[in-house]
Amino acid sequence: MELHQLRYFCAVARAGNFTRAAEEQHIAQPSLSQQVRKLEDELGAKLFDRFPRFARLTEFGTAFLPKAGEILRRVGEARTEIQEMSGAEIGTVSVGAIPTIAPYLLGPAIAGFARRHPSISISLSEEITPVLLEYLHNGRVDLVVLALPVRGDELVCEELFREPLFAALPLGHKLAARKSLSLAEIRNEPFLLLKEGHCFRENMLSACRRSRVHPHVIFESGQFSTILSMVATGMGVSVVPAMAVQKQAGCRFVRVSDERAVRSVGLAQLRHRFPTRAQSALVEQLRRRVQSKNHPPLTIRTH
Repeated sequence: MELHQLRYFCAVARAGNFTRAAEEQHIAQPSLSQQVRKLEDELGAKLFDRFPRFARLTEFGTAFLPKAGEILRRVGEARTEIQEMSGAEIGTVSVGAIPTIAPYLLGPAIAGFARRHPSISISLSEEITPVLLEYLHNGRVDLVVLALPVRGDELVCEELFREPLFAALPLGHKLAARKSLSLAEIRNEPFLLLKEGHCFRENMLSACRRSRVHPHVIFESGQFSTILSMVATGMGVSVVPAMAVQKQAGCRFVRVSDERAVRSVGLAQLRHRFPTRAQSALVEQLRRRVQSKNHPPLTIRTH
């Protein structure tokens, strides 16, 4: 049994397709298929049911997958620890971020990190919080940037900053000229919100519950950009975090004055996982980024 066979097996399990797995692993599809068959022969069990357009784990494959993943994780951690002992600041850091943070914070932070640490590669996954936490536990990412709090004794969390919430209003709205407003003042407006699964949706609904506001939701989307476009047409109002405030034709952004109408943004890592020099360097870069005068919530303009 070879490590590359385990990697190929796990890649097919993730992709659900031999061709996509081969592309991910940068190997010809026939070669990958041959190595997976060799692994099956050695184990004496069929790991995949093969169909013309997809592959599905058999019961043997389902049982073997977590064991293969654990072997690869342990080998990777051992390699990392040896590199750390040698003092080498090299390797790859895998970062997960929720969609309401990734495009606003991580781009500039990672660009600055790449200039400071050219020998460290960064891979980025953008998903909703439950998926990112699953990735963190199975080793697909090393750390995640998300909204706090998150539950789990196995997690080590660090708050990076807090940002205020803003009401997004159509340009001609009667409250658009205000410097601030309460959620109660827009309680009767039609609301446009993120879909279920996005943690900012829960942040916003929690703020509404604390203010005894029950929003009438008429539209849901997975993207702030879509929501703001709809607000600009006069379809309704929304609430966004400070970092999502942007120049949007037809929109005005007014600070929400309600107490605790804020979002806490931070990092989560696994308590038992060995932190590498590369990971520590990236965490430090993120800290510097949010403390700098260029951090979006600190330089935001609403008028």
